[in-house]
Amino acid sequence: MNASWTERKQGAGTLRTAWRSTLGALAVMTVAATALPATAAPPKTIEPGKLTVGINGDMPMTSWKDGKLIGTDGALLAQIAANLGLEIKLQQMEWSALIQATKQGKVDIMLGSMGWTKERTTIMLLTDPIYYFGTFLLQKKETNYATFADISGHKIGTVTGFTLVPELKSIPGVAEVKLYDTSDGVMRDLTAGRLDIAVLDPGLVEYALLQHPEWGLHQVALVPQADKYPIMSTKYYSIMGIWMEDKELYEAINKEIGKAWADCSNVKTMAAYGLGNPSWFEPPQKDYRIGVDRPEGWQAPKAAATCFAK
Repeated sequence: MNASWTERKQGAGTLRTAWRSTLGALAVMTVAATALPATAAPPKTIEPGKLTVGINGDMPMTSWKDGKLIGTDGALLAQIAANLGLEIKLQQMEWSALIQATKQGKVDIMLGSMGWTKERTTIMLLTDPIYYFGTFLLQKKETNYATFADISGHKIGTVTGFTLVPELKSIPGVAEVKLYDTSDGVMRDLTAGRLDIAVLDPGLVEYALLQHPEWGLHQVALVPQADKYPIMSTKYYSIMGIWMEDKELYEAINKEIGKAWADCSNVKTMAAYGLGNPSWFEPPQKDYRIGVDRPEGWQAPKAAATCFAK
């Protein structure tokens, strides 16, 4: 989750391997994007003419297949890079490492169901949203936990670096909050009965469950309790994080994101991975970025009804 969730982790049209960990040696790959003819010089980046992209490889958000960046977030960024005349240079690592790499300017941009938070605005530039998501509780089909009270007394797992971790730990009576490097590890322990509940990227989970109904898991929307748990009760802006020094790149990508909302490109990309429900493209009721990293009068984008016309 990446959020949030802010997240993280799967394969190329299929969930990599059910339990294949995204841990391992840093994978560095370079590909020439199938760019459209550029009408202007590419925006400035760490390495001129190249866009150094950080992902953790969680599908359906991001992965690498046949020399291309894919996924709900990845395919959209690949098209944006092509439009800007930039060649993609890929770096894959754990989520917590991605945050540090972006903060330190080792990558230009990180992405993958990444949720906007006020804290993240202090260490990187956060783009306009490409879609939205809330908090769900992943659990076995035999249970139907849906409230913060339900979490009490149970073992819950999530990924290191998710912004909801402090709130999870503050829930009265929670038996244990176990942190993992990857979502694979969380789902493995949940399926094996070593966890009762997991909080992961809802898109990642939805995609994984479509691939693996034999796991016997389902996710239930968490009933908000914003007065005590504002982070977990929030509908998140799913954004991309950009190195603070890449201001020209930031402006260029925001313009491309605006075009994607206008021509439904983001909706089409999400739908290609089974996430075409209009709820993914409905913004929060209140634009809580205003006064933090967006000015008064800014409005979060919303997909037009025509984007969902059959």
